[in-house]
Amino acid sequence: MRVTRTSKMLSVAALAALTLSACGGGSDESAEGSNEGEGNSTAIITANGTEPQNPLMPVNTNEVGGGRIMDLLFEGLVSYDADGNTVNELAESIETEDSQTYTIKVKADQKFTNGEPITAKSFVDAWNFGAAAKNAQLNSYFFESIEGYDVVSAEGATEETMTGLTVVDDSTFTVKLSQPESDFPQRLGYTAFFPLPAEALVDPAAFGENPIGNGPYMLDGEGAWQHEVQIDLVANPDYTGTRVPQNGGVTFKFYSSFDAAYADLQSNNLDILDTMPTAALKTFKTDLGEGRYSEKAYAGNQTITIPGYLPEFSGEAGELRRQAISMAIDREEITDVVFSGSREPATEFTAPVIEGYSDSVPGNEVLEFNPEKAKELWEEAEKVSPWPADKPFTIGYNADANHKEWIDAVANGLKNNLGIQAEGKPYATFKELRADASAKTLTGAIRTGWQADYPSLNNFLGPLYGTGAGSNDGEYSSEEFDNLLSEGLSASSPEEGAKIFNKAQEVLLKDLPVLPLWYQVAQSGWSENVDNVETGWNGVPVYYNVTAK
Repeated sequence: MRVTRTSKMLSVAALAALTLSACGGGSDESAEGSNEGEGNSTAIITANGTEPQNPLMPVNTNEVGGGRIMDLLFEGLVSYDADGNTVNELAESIETEDSQTYTIKVKADQKFTNGEPITAKSFVDAWNFGAAAKNAQLNSYFFESIEGYDVVSAEGATEETMTGLTVVDDSTFTVKLSQPESDFPQRLGYTAFFPLPAEALVDPAAFGENPIGNGPYMLDGEGAWQHEVQIDLVANPDYTGTRVPQNGGVTFKFYSSFDAAYADLQSNNLDILDTMPTAALKTFKTDLGEGRYSEKAYAGNQTITIPGYLPEFSGEAGELRRQAISMAIDREEITDVVFSGSREPATEFTAPVIEGYSDSVPGNEVLEFNPEKAKELWEEAEKVSPWPADKPFTIGYNADANHKEWIDAVANGLKNNLGIQAEGKPYATFKELRADASAKTLTGAIRTGWQADYPSLNNFLGPLYGTGAGSNDGEYSSEEFDNLLSEGLSASSPEEGAKIFNKAQEVLLKDLPVLPLWYQVAQSGWSENVDNVETGWNGVPVYYNVTAK
């Protein structure tokens, strides 16, 4: 695959078979590798991050900068361990007889950091808020499976509660889905499904600046979030879940470039860096020395999104142009030269570490480098609808991360192989890039990527390409694709579901709403001041297990 493949293949069968009774993992799993009692358990560790796009409301956070903060401030019904296995957290039990109606019992004596009890209502109210159209939350799509979502999410809807959610008592609620879906419990560790205290729904904007959670960490008081600089988290002393912090807190520093972060790492002014700058890919192992780095494949990919609302990429001409651009990109050369062989060219839209992945989905020859065919397809598109004179094909990217070099390589390949104007369009920050993407005001393509929310093929497909999905930057819509997604979710087994999801990918390979480029690998490093650093199944460091020396 890449330089080395060290990640564990994730078993969908194992993941779908949630522990439906109490605890589901308990202290034995959480203690593994934690080295409790070693090092300085009160020390604050520092890690790189990016300024969150939006105020910190779980159901409105769908990018990595805010996402990793949310996962530390909040706890859901379940969590995912370092290998991607599902572990019960706030769920005492999740039971079903038909995979359509689920009865969920919440553990007793759980509280938010403001002292408010966490009850069944904390979940039902939060989910209804997230789904309601008037609240325009980015993650509303994740509630689509629940009965009544179509009513509350419709444009101009006045109804604000889904019929599929019912509070039975303080500790119990039921969830009725529109169809049987056996992997529904597996999704419940994602940000969108976190509970919320009552005040979050009264003033979401204010809450987002100073969120009150229930996770292993909490904000270090008023002003803990210094915008564009850093955010300070400290261990939650009342936390009772499986992700017990082995340090005193985590400060995420927001860097303008990975080069600056790497310099801080080398001088021990930063404890954890989860991405190596391009300039250091050939040297970071010797720079840091044995025992201070890791290289691990994870559930993530890199893509280029070409919005469907761009007139040059609509209709027959648009389809031909997408195929031409894809076949004009030499993925293998870029991964070898720019990334020193540490990426693998993509053959589809998900990631090899997810069970059900296939490298032979019919139609994936459109992802192979074929400059002759690419040129031919572009010329066919020109006959249908000429490209506007003197308009370059642009690829937007955030300049505060490692993208310029590979964007330039892609653009040069398009110039050479298609004979068109192509160039990168830098945005100063990831937040600015995401703002244009979310507002659907892009004037060209943009670099995109996906870090899985939960370990499933569907998570790489539904949230990104489903009609109206919150992370569907290109506004792609296909009834055939949507129907296959629905069919895959209701399949009799995870294995059968994976076959149908791969069938849905055949539709994507024809329409190419995005151009898959390569699969990601987490190349991380740490300072001389910390131990027990590992990267999880999704490429994110397991911050709570890190110990200070």
